[in-house]
Amino acid sequence: MDWYPLFNSLRIAAVSTVIIFFLGIAAAYYVAKLPRLVKGVLDVVLTLPLVLPPTVVGYFLLRLLGPKRVLGLWFLETFDLRLTMVWYAAIFASAVVAFPLMYRTARGAFESFDPTLAYAAQTLGRSNTWIFWRVRMPCCKQGIIAGTVLAFARALGEYGATSMIAGYTPGKTATISTTVYQLWRTGDDAGAMRWVLVNLAISAVVLLTVNMLEKKDRRPRRRAAPVTGEVGE
Repeated sequence: MDWYPLFNSLRIAAVSTVIIFFLGIAAAYYVAKLPRLVKGVLDVVLTLPLVLPPTVVGYFLLRLLGPKRVLGLWFLETFDLRLTMVWYAAIFASAVVAFPLMYRTARGAFESFDPTLAYAAQTLGRSNTWIFWRVRMPCCKQGIIAGTVLAFARALGEYGATSMIAGYTPGKTATISTTVYQLWRTGDDAGAMRWVLVNLAISAVVLLTVNMLEKKDRRPRRRAAPVTGEVGE
């Protein structure tokens, strides 16, 4: 059994998740502070890939990154680097499709944050950067973790946009999703089922890990016993 689709899917999902993590948190943090009208417009733009068919997302990416398009041609002529029909092209597709999950979840977490905690830290002379990483992020940790896991799972299972921008080449661009389709199309149901089970196992492990982390975080901390007694005893 060729394990390249598993390796390729994991590295694509991992790189995509890292990109989405920082971009999604930054977008959610700044959009959450904007006026309602501006927030609504940006919300539509940033969430659009979530509701569009993956093939439509793939079409737009081809129009943007194709070797005969402005951006794709510039990378090809300047760096001799193709942005389509290579394994890393799937990173673009997975990141765009999974980004709204991270953004929406993180934005909800930031909007539920109690701003008085930030004000209290400011009165102590703490910088905004310190407040963000040491106060805001720990308080919003559950939403950030949920968004990261959802983005990873979505990137791992991406098919439509990936098949359009990266294609299917065994040993080069094949992922679990594209391999399942190709095996099914050629009548190899047993091979397709093996990869389906592999994908199910990875998804189950990821979700179980998140559930364990959430239970650990919600476990009540033991408080120190109060000191009792009267002065002069």
